[in-house]
Amino acid sequence: MNEKLTDAIIRAAEPAAKPYKLADAGGLYLFISPSGTKIWRIKYRFLGKERALSLGHYPKVSLAAARRERDAAKKALKAKKDPKFLWQQRQQDPVDRSFEVLAREWHKVNKRAWSERHAADVIESLERGVFPYVGLASIEDIKARDVLALLRRIEKRPAVETARRVRQRIAAVFDFAAGMDLVENNPALVVIKAMAPKVRRRQPAIVTIEEARELLEQAEAQRAHPITKLAHRFLALTVVRPGVITGALWSEFERIDPTAPIWRIPASRMKLRVQHKGDVARDHLVPLSEQAMELLAVLRGLSGRSPYLFPHVHLHHEQMSENAIGYLLNRAGYHRRHVPHGWRATFSTIMNERHPADRQVIEAILAHVPENKVAAAYNRALYLDRRRELLQEWADLLLDGQATLSAIIAGPKR
Repeated sequence: MNEKLTDAIIRAAEPAAKPYKLADAGGLYLFISPSGTKIWRIKYRFLGKERALSLGHYPKVSLAAARRERDAAKKALKAKKDPKFLWQQRQQDPVDRSFEVLAREWHKVNKRAWSERHAADVIESLERGVFPYVGLASIEDIKARDVLALLRRIEKRPAVETARRVRQRIAAVFDFAAGMDLVENNPALVVIKAMAPKVRRRQPAIVTIEEARELLEQAEAQRAHPITKLAHRFLALTVVRPGVITGALWSEFERIDPTAPIWRIPASRMKLRVQHKGDVARDHLVPLSEQAMELLAVLRGLSGRSPYLFPHVHLHHEQMSENAIGYLLNRAGYHRRHVPHGWRATFSTIMNERHPADRQVIEAILAHVPENKVAAAYNRALYLDRRRELLQEWADLLLDGQATLSAIIAGPKR
């Protein structure tokens, strides 16, 4: 299709003594009146008669928008439908096509299936990196180059992984709009080949028992609140995720059997799909070592009045920040050498080397279990006795020669 018009040609078109037309292609033309009014129209034939459809004034209706209407008219004619009738129907029920409006509608519809934290992360990423650049643009006007430009801004922060997540969210908004018959193409799908490659790296972690002991000793020698140090030690002993530690509640420890203590972590606090969060079959069971139980007994005297095992230092009815343990490790000299989450890799590496036949048991300790419900229910209690033995062995190895709990409490504070 040989499209003839450009915005420059249209802007330069002056009114004449008589009305005239500027043809584009496919029946689309711009009608220019003696008063200077410029109106888009489409000429077409339907049921053997020549007809015209007025689309609106330029520049309110852009050249690109007029061409989209022409293409829509051609599709309607192929389907043996009158383009004018379909166009009038759309005008009676107009949809705001701006990207931001549609993105917020997509977010509203989908956030029911997300955790609150994930929902907040999604909308914040769009508000920061997308809406300022294409939020006001009509979604059908957004091209691949526009999407790539904003993604490259994010990559330059640098935040390559964030850029890739934002691209997925933009693509999802376009799919949402396609379901409403507002767009046909998804420019966010094609830009991935032009983006920075995905950075694959493991969380930094110590991988020998000697280094692990040194790390624990250095962290506990820092000037920090005793509860922060105890949280770090409890994290190292239980090898759960850091967020599970900082959100741990005393109510989760009320009915522990002292002869075979098990910490039952509700599925709602585990890293699971939202639809699995309320499934008790997916609660995670952590056999507690003797050292972990001793720590809990001491901790009760420090934080027993709070609902949290490890409360905020100044706000006892709020949980400790997830960053607190990370800051402790940084002050101990482990910035980019070991992170709180790294204790899981440390445990896995050391214990797999010591017990290669117990790989599945170690995976169960780390809550790396199958997704399906039957397997999850089976794995919840799977290898429980052996898990207890390995976690006790781990505690004995790690705490060999380490400071006593009373020494930690009496140690340097901030």
